[in-house]
Amino acid sequence: MSISHEAIYRHIYTRPQASLNKKLIKLLARKKTRRRPPKKRRGTGSKIINQVSIDNRPKHIENRIEIGHWEGDLIIGKNHKNAIGTIVERKARYTIIIKLNSKKADEVAKMFSKKLNQLNSIFKKSITYDNGIEMARHEKITQNTGMKIFFAHPYSSWERGTNENTNGLIRRYLPKGTDFNQIDEKLLMKIQEKLNNRPRKIIGYKTPKEIMDSELKNVA
Repeated sequence: MSISHEAIYRHIYTRPQASLNKKLIKLLARKKTRRRPPKKRRGTGSKIINQVSIDNRPKHIENRIEIGHWEGDLIIGKNHKNAIGTIVERKARYTIIIKLNSKKADEVAKMFSKKLNQLNSIFKKSITYDNGIEMARHEKITQNTGMKIFFAHPYSSWERGTNENTNGLIRRYLPKGTDFNQIDEKLLMKIQEKLNNRPRKIIGYKTPKEIMDSELKNVA
């Protein structure tokens, strides 16, 4: 007999004021007392041209067997006026946090490309992203890095679950309301290092850095 994580969440949030459920909520990554409905977005169609749907992503990427496939997103800062970029490798759970001067597509393309090009070529295969307009210059990233970019379906965050979970971990260090203009890159790199040297049950209690180093040795 098994039970899904969704059933557990529903049980907790049905009676969030119950004494046991209060204790359980404190153990959740985001410690929220209720689940918010998804925000409605303006407009009916995507403004991103030449998108390639996740439906066309090679099926083997789903299996997390091959290194080099990432999930990406922005974490939005105070008053929605600033942000940082995050990309997470699907197999190793390795995290890269990117300092951004703005949320504009040109800045995102520039800084994502810069960070990704610091990686060995074996780690640069694909990125799966949501439908945020900041990825409007996705073709520029592909041109700069050689990486294919696939777009998840609207309102389908579970299609990028690794990235979503990692963003939750980053929020422990940088909670909502943080002004990312006041956060320097040195602090972001400290958080990145902590996450990448943290043993993970899902990868056999190895660290993401250990997985990346092992993959690199295999091609040396």
